[in-house]
Parts: sequence; structure tokens; C-alpha cells
Amino acid sequence: MFESTTVLILLIIVIAQLAIIAFLLKAKAKIKLKAEASATNTPQKVAEFYNQTTPKFLAVYGEIIQAFRTTNVDDYLRYTLQSAGIQNGMKIADAGCGVCGPASFFAQQLPQLQISACTISDVQAQLGTEKIIEKNVAAQIKITVGDYHLLDELLEQNTYDRVLFLESFGHSNNKAKAIQAARNVLKPGGKLYIKDLFIRQANTDWEQLRINHICGQINAAYEYQVGDLNEVITAIRQQGYIINFIRPPQVDLNAFEHLTISNDFQNLFNIGKIESWDDYVFPIDFFEILAEKPAFDSEEKKHLYFMNRETA
Repeated sequence: MFESTTVLILLIIVIAQLAIIAFLLKAKAKIKLKAEASATNTPQKVAEFYNQTTPKFLAVYGEIIQAFRTTNVDDYLRYTLQSAGIQNGMKIADAGCGVCGPASFFAQQLPQLQISACTISDVQAQLGTEKIIEKNVAAQIKITVGDYHLLDELLEQNTYDRVLFLESFGHSNNKAKAIQAARNVLKPGGKLYIKDLFIRQANTDWEQLRINHICGQINAAYEYQVGDLNEVITAIRQQGYIINFIRPPQVDLNAFEHLTISNDFQNLFNIGKIESWDDYVFPIDFFEILAEKPAFDSEEKKHLYFMNRETA
């Protein structure tokens, strides 16, 4: 009698544990699906979003529509030049250029730099055209209206020293395609530079559920699709790039703006506004990625990443 009672109790405990696990898995899947369901952005939706909201962004952010930045935003742009290895005389593509705030700054700093700036928004293209004329850099910057997933159809292939995605990459709904298009326009030895926000990885299921849910809200509010770093790196490697680095931006925390400008934007225009901080979990990490299109035939010389056969 005692043994059968013990077995029954153990069986009840096991069933209860399985029920709890099933509940947690169901809850996790539900919130994950909700986050993924919110990521319904398309190039057309991104265009409509910026055609409608660009004046609001300019009112808060100014010409540099980036959340991760220094209090003196010019300092961060100088850092971008250094981190991406941009030098005078290069030919670069700015994919998702906004109103050409960064492109104009780069052109002013490097008078021999040539920039092909691409935006999906007619409004941004018009404003960008006005700004590059005002800043006397129109001879260095050519603005194209188009989808950066088709960058290799908009721009000449095998030509560019750098392709930049400066907090524009997250608007992509097909990141592997954007990475491939960038590779096609890069010259051998040219480099892809991405600086953006990525889903933060937590060490508990509950925190990850909250992160996924909040990222879903960001996606819905900004026509975004916050990237999964692992998936993006896989897509970069599959295209045969050599990864130079993956790291948080190397910015002095004392100079960092701490995302206060994003909070101001959310509160002022009620776009992505955080209604309650009670169970809020910071959902993202910022990373910068530099990856190189090999200067050699990667099929012939897979084992020679940074040297050629003659010097091996």
C-alpha cells in the first residue's frame, strides 16, 4: 500500500511538471510568434513610413537618424569613418542613407570621396538633394531612390570600396538578399560595414520572452525587423565574406547619448512609446560588423584568407 501511494505521488509530480513545461513552451511560442508576426515590414511599407515620419525624425534627431550615437554626433561620424576604414578617394555606397546627413559629413571630411546614396523614400531623397546642395557636396554625392535589396541593379557591380548600412539594415525583411546585393557591388577587397541593433540574448526563458515581445513592438512601430546576430553572421559567411570584426561600437561611455533621444522621439510622437516600465527589459544590443569581399577567387583559395598563393 505504501509503495503504490509513493508511486502515485511521484506520477502526479511528473504529470504536474510536464504540464508546467508544456505551459511554458506554449507561452514562449505564443510570445515569440507575436514578435515575429509583428515583423511584417516590406520595402514599400518602409517607404511609406519614412515618407510620413521623416519630418518628425528631423525635428528630434536632426539629420543623423541614428539611435546609438554620441552627444556630439559629429564625434560618432568621425568614429564611423575610422571604424569602417573609409579613406579619401574611395567610392562608397550608403544603403538607407536617410536625408544624407552622414554622407554629407563624410564628403566634407574627405573631399575626394565619392558616395552613392540610396533611400527607399521619395521624401528623404528630396530633402537629401536639398541638403547636399546647401552643403556644397552635390558633386560628391549621387542620390538614388530604390530598394537596397536590389542594390546590385541600382549601382554598378564590382566597383565600390565600401557598402554602409548605418542603422538602416534592420529595415530589411530579407537580410540575406541585402548582404548578397552588397557583395555584388563591392570590388574584390571591398568591405561591408553594418552598424545596427540586434535582438539581445538573455540567460533566462522569461527574460527572453520579454525581449522577443518588445522587439516585436519595435518592429510594428518602426516597420523594422530587429536582426538576429547569429542569422546575420551566417548569411554573411554563406556569401563568402571574410569577417574582420563583430563588436559593440568602441565609444567612450561618457560620450554616449544613452538613447535619450529615442525616448524623446517616442514620447513626442507616440511612435513605439513605452507605456509602462514595470516589466520592461532592455531588448537590444548594438553591434558593428566589418566583412570583406575576398580579393581572390574564394573557390580556388579557400585556405588563403589574408595572403595569396605567391606569398604563402
